[in-house]
Amino acid sequence: MALLNGRTAVVTGGAQGIGFAIAERFVAEGARVVLGDLDLDATEAAVRRLGGTEVAAAVRCNVTDSSDVDALLARAVDGFGSLDVVVNNAGITRDATMRTMTEDQFDQVVNVHLKGSWNGTRKAAAIMREQRSGAIVNISSLSGKVGMVGQTNYSAAKAGIVGLTKAAAKEMAHHGVRVNAVQPGLIRSAMTEAMPEKAWEQKMNEIPMRRAGEVAEVANVVLFLASDLSSYMTGTVLEVTGGRFM
Repeated sequence: MALLNGRTAVVTGGAQGIGFAIAERFVAEGARVVLGDLDLDATEAAVRRLGGTEVAAAVRCNVTDSSDVDALLARAVDGFGSLDVVVNNAGITRDATMRTMTEDQFDQVVNVHLKGSWNGTRKAAAIMREQRSGAIVNISSLSGKVGMVGQTNYSAAKAGIVGLTKAAAKEMAHHGVRVNAVQPGLIRSAMTEAMPEKAWEQKMNEIPMRRAGEVAEVANVVLFLASDLSSYMTGTVLEVTGGRFM
C-alpha cells in the first residue's frame, strides 16, 4: 500500500523546487496535495503537472499572513476531507553581509521562514490535535546549523525553525501530532547552479560525498517523516547534506 494513501497534505512554497518535488513524491504515494504559494499561476501550473484537480489544488498564500494560512489549510479540509500532513517549506533569500544588509532584508527573511513556519505549525496543530493525529515537517537548512557568510538573516531564521520544531513537538506529542524538521545542504537547483564556479567548487570540497543533492532526495526524507515509517519520531532534525559539516 502507498505510504500516504488516502491522506491530505499541504505544502507551502510548492510551486517549484524542493516544495514541488515533495508534492510530487506525496502524490506518487497516494496523497492529495494542496499547494500554497505566492505565485498563483505557477502553482496552478504545478497542479496540472501533478495530475490535475483530482489529486491537487492551488491556493495563493502569503505564509506571513495567518488568515492566508487558515484559508490554505481550510482548502485541504473542505476540498479533500482531512489535514494529515503539513510541510512548511516556503522561503526566500536576501543575502548580504551584516554591514550592507538592510533592516527590511532581515525582516523579510525572518518573517517568511520563521513566522511562516510558526503560522503553519500552530494552525495545523490546532486542526490535527482535534483528530489526534498528524505530521508536520518544517524545512530548515544546514545554514541554520553552521551559519553562512552573508546570511545572518537566513541562518537565524533557519536555526529558529529548529527551536520552533522542538518546542512544538513537546507541546503536541500527547495529542498524537508529530513535528520534525529537515536540514538540506547544497541541493541542485536553478538558484544554486547560477553560483559563480569558484563558490560552487568551494562548497563541493566541503561535501564528503563529492556531489550536490537532488530535490528528490530531500523529498524522500520528508516523505519518511510524513509517513508512518517515522511513527516514533518527533522533535528530530534530519540532515540531507552528503555529510557536509558533520
